[in-house]
Amino acid sequence: MLAGETRLPFSNNQWIFEIKWDGYRAIAKCGLKHPLLYSRNAVSFEEKYPKIYNAVRAITTKMVLDGEIVVFDENGNPNFQKLQYYSHYEHLPMYYYVFDILQYKGKEVMDLPLLERKALLKKVLPESDVIRYCDHVENDGEAFFTVMQQRNMEGMIAKLKTSVYIPGTRTNNWLKIKHQRTEEVVIAGYTAPKGARQFFGAVVLGKYENGKLVYVGHSGTGFDKALLKELFNKFQSYITHENPFGKWVPVNNGVIWLKPHFVANIRYSELTREGIVRHPVFQGLREDKTTEDMKKGNTSAANKNDKQSTPAEHATVTPPVKTKVELTHLDKIYWPDEQITKGDLINYYNAVYDYIIPYLRNRPQSMKRTPNGIAGQSFFQKDVKEIAPDWAKTIILPADNNEKEIEYLLCNDKDTLLYMANLGCIEINPWNSTINHLDNPDYVVLDLDPSEKNSFEEVITTANIIKELTDKVGAAAYCKTSGSTGLHIYIPLHAKYTYDESRLFAELIANLAAQQIPEIATVERSLNKRHDKLYIDFLQNKKGQTLAAPYSARPKPGATVSMPLEWREVKPGLQIADFTIKNALQRIEQKGDLFKPVLGKGINLEGCIKKIEKL
Repeated sequence: MLAGETRLPFSNNQWIFEIKWDGYRAIAKCGLKHPLLYSRNAVSFEEKYPKIYNAVRAITTKMVLDGEIVVFDENGNPNFQKLQYYSHYEHLPMYYYVFDILQYKGKEVMDLPLLERKALLKKVLPESDVIRYCDHVENDGEAFFTVMQQRNMEGMIAKLKTSVYIPGTRTNNWLKIKHQRTEEVVIAGYTAPKGARQFFGAVVLGKYENGKLVYVGHSGTGFDKALLKELFNKFQSYITHENPFGKWVPVNNGVIWLKPHFVANIRYSELTREGIVRHPVFQGLREDKTTEDMKKGNTSAANKNDKQSTPAEHATVTPPVKTKVELTHLDKIYWPDEQITKGDLINYYNAVYDYIIPYLRNRPQSMKRTPNGIAGQSFFQKDVKEIAPDWAKTIILPADNNEKEIEYLLCNDKDTLLYMANLGCIEINPWNSTINHLDNPDYVVLDLDPSEKNSFEEVITTANIIKELTDKVGAAAYCKTSGSTGLHIYIPLHAKYTYDESRLFAELIANLAAQQIPEIATVERSLNKRHDKLYIDFLQNKKGQTLAAPYSARPKPGATVSMPLEWREVKPGLQIADFTIKNALQRIEQKGDLFKPVLGKGINLEGCIKKIEKL
C-alpha cells in the first residue's frame, strides 16, 4: 500500500502518525520453509541485508509483515546513503521497523481497520535486536511533526485509523508529510571530473512528465571516492550516444549520456521557478525502484509548481478565458488515454460556470488537488492560509478538534473556480451547508457506493428502491451520477434542520432500503463486514463532509462528470461514462439544471419521519 502526499501537518482524532523512516520499504513473509524479504518491486534483500533476513528467518509463526529497513548514522539519525552502501558501514546499527501486518497464521487481516492491525502486530511481533515494532501517536500530528523537525527527521506518515490495507494502491488514507525535501530522480548522464576529482564530476538528473524525461538539475555532492568509483563502474554498461532528454540541457561540462536505468534519491533545498532542484545532494540509488515506476507516478521536483511558473510557460485557453487567474501549463495532460489537458478542464469549468456556481457559492471548499493528472498523486488541501489570492473570499473556521483554525476558500465567482482548476482541482468538493447556516445543511445526501462485485444495474435498483421510499413518506428526491462508480441521491432541506437530524433521516431511509434488498445492499460501514455488497452511505450527512458537486468533473478515466438525472433515466442501460466534460454542456443546455429543486423548498422532516414510523 502506497501513501499520497500533502504539504502541511495536521491534527485529527481520526488519524495516527508514524515516523517517516529514511530507508527501504520491505515486505517479510515469515514462518515459511524459505522465508522472503523483498522490496515493493520484489527485489530480494536476502543477500544485501543478511542481518535483517536472518532475524526474519528466526520467526517461526506464519505471518506477512510490512515495514522499513533503516540504518542509523553516528548521530543517531536514519541515513539512506549509508543503508544503500551498508557494506562500508556494517558497524552502524540496522533495524527492520515493522508498522503493519497483512497475514497472521495464514489468515489475511488486510480488511481489518488499521488500529486493529497494529494492535495485533504489537501483540504477535517477536521483537529482537534488529526487528522493532513501529509505534505511533494518535490525534496530535502537528506536535509530532514538530518533534520530527527538531530531530531533523525526514517527516511523518499520517494514516487514517479505520483504513484497510489495499496492496499496490496509492491512497490518501495514508499521507506523507515531509520535513526534509527529498526526491527520487532518474540519472540521465554524468559529467567529466575537474581538478583532483576522479571518475565523474556530477550526475545529470531528470524526471518523467507525461512519459518524457525532463531535466531537473545535476548533483556533484554526496559522493566519496569509493562511491564515485562504484557508480562509475555501474554506469559503463548504460552509456549511450543519444541525449535521453531529446534536447540541450544547461550542464556546464560535457556530458556522457546514460540510458535511463538508475533511480537515485536526493535531498535539495528548494525548487526554482523552472522546476530545477537547488543544492541537490546525492543520497544513494533506489535499487527498489525502476524507471518504469518513475513513469507511472510523478512527484514534486520535476513538476513545475503552478505558483512558480515563468511567463514563457503560460498559454492561452481556447476559447480565451477572461480571468484574474494566471493560467499555467495548459497543455499538461490530465487524462492520458483521452489526451485531455488541463486547458480542456479549465475550458469546461468556464463553460458550465453558470450551472455549477449555485452549488458552490458561500460553501467552504475541501480542495482535492490532482496537479499531475489522474495518473499522478492527489491530496486534499483545506487550509488556504497564505496561498489564496488577495481577491478570493475565504472564511476561518475551527478544525474538528477546535485546537486550530482552518482558512477555507469560498468559491463565489468564476475567477475562484478557475483558480481552483488551475491548482489541479479536477473535482470540486463543497460543504453541504453554507456560511449563512453552517450547522444546517441544505440537503440530505445518500451515496450509493458499490463493491467490485456489484453491477451498475444493482446500483440503479437500489436508487429506485430509495425513490419509492421517499415518495411514500413525502420527501422529494433527486439523483445524479457520482462520476465514479455509484449514484448520489439528494433530498432538499432548505437549511431548516441540523446535521444530526438530516443524518437520522438518511439512516432511516438507508436501513429501510437495505432491508428490502438484503442480497444487494447494506448499511454496514466496515469493509470486511459488507460481504461485497453495495454500501448505502448515510454518514456523509456531517458538518465538513463533502461529495463532488453537481456538474463537477472527476479524476476518473474518460473525464466523467457528476451529472444530474431525470428519474426516468435511472434504469438499466444508464452508464456513468455517458457524461464527460466533452459532452456535458450540450446536455445541460438541452435539459437545464435538473438539480435546481435541491436548493429550493425543503421537505417537512418531522412529517416524513412520522410516515416512516407507519411503514
